[in-house]
Amino acid sequence: MTPSDVKATLSFSDGSPSVELPIYQGTLGPDAIDIRKLYGQTGKFTYDPGFMSTAACNSAITYIDGEKGELLHRGYPIEQLAVHGDFLDVCHLLLKGDLPNLEQKREFSELVTKHTMVHEQMQFFFRGFRRDSHPMAVLTGCVGALSAFYHDSLNINDARHREVSAIRLIAKLPTLVAMAYKYNTGMPFVYPLNELSYSANFMRMMFANPCEEYKINDVLVRALDRILILHADHEQNASTSTVRLAGSSGANPFACVAAGIACLWGPAHGGANEAALNMLEEIGSPERIPEFIRQVKDKQSSVKLMGFGHRVYKNYDPRAKLMRETCHDVLEELGLHDEPLFKLAMELEKIALEDEYFVSRKLYPNVDFYSGIVQRALGIPTSMFTCIFAMARTIGWIAQWNEMISEPDQKIGRPRQLFVGQTPREAKPIEQR
Repeated sequence: MTPSDVKATLSFSDGSPSVELPIYQGTLGPDAIDIRKLYGQTGKFTYDPGFMSTAACNSAITYIDGEKGELLHRGYPIEQLAVHGDFLDVCHLLLKGDLPNLEQKREFSELVTKHTMVHEQMQFFFRGFRRDSHPMAVLTGCVGALSAFYHDSLNINDARHREVSAIRLIAKLPTLVAMAYKYNTGMPFVYPLNELSYSANFMRMMFANPCEEYKINDVLVRALDRILILHADHEQNASTSTVRLAGSSGANPFACVAAGIACLWGPAHGGANEAALNMLEEIGSPERIPEFIRQVKDKQSSVKLMGFGHRVYKNYDPRAKLMRETCHDVLEELGLHDEPLFKLAMELEKIALEDEYFVSRKLYPNVDFYSGIVQRALGIPTSMFTCIFAMARTIGWIAQWNEMISEPDQKIGRPRQLFVGQTPREAKPIEQR
């Protein structure tokens, strides 16, 4: 990465000398002003709460153009990846840089499949949790604990170790997520079956029981696979930045992904599809939609329209169209179009897409609106939605982590601050206070 010939000149009205800063140009997107020497030259920091205008790294994995509604993984549009491949194709792409050919696909799928089992002693970890523990609490703890079982791949400076850890994380997340669900419901754990695909294996581990054989439904498996594809990576979001920041200290990949899962658990990040479904349940029936819409438009009201609009996409979320198609496929397959909750969702979607208030503000349904509906139709409880998200995002986290560790200029993350507290003062003995 070399700076462009163009420079940025920063001047000050307080009489401080101006400084010239390098500008870096990416292959796509805005240029970035290099401020690494700003403090040394001026004694000043930049101030950017939420890092809305700060590039914390350079990355070749995912690119988002929010204005155009564009999402690219390694240059491939998400619309094409979701149609022409499966989740493990996207995993291969994010991790290795390109889509697999037939032989590479076979080898990669076989490698992941043969790592889906977890150590038998992991079962004892689950017994330490209350049965009513939130599955995300269980998942965070168990993923972090994986490092206690795999000492043979914890050297983060060894590319082979990083690759083995990546495969283990991708492979074992579905098993751990399914185990968290089974433990929460009091049902026996179901072991993975090597003859099944990644997504089919997960659905069987989730819903099979010893009393009857679980029947694979290709439409439903494909729906889950699409959910995973559409959530695989999303550039430098909060959880991905958390993984990178944790990894910058040299922490092992299992600990870093556990940190990402903990961040994803925040309702402002990974809980959007659950919030959208909760909103539908609170509305209750199509007859109450007009009153709900009125409250949403009322600036004095605290009622929010969940699952519509997106912080990044200022136009239509490119994942939403794909998830909408999948939503209707699943409802059609299961004959659920007339079920009250799903009928309500479709009516709310119709109104929001036609109402000038929402159209003018570009508050279109996003991927979370539809993925929550699909997961409910698949029989996945809302408490598991963020676990599914974590399962999908693990490949993005581990690819981003691996990229960061491989970066020659990588340094431990250390944001600075604008201090607004007390100036120096004297601490006196208690009798003099």
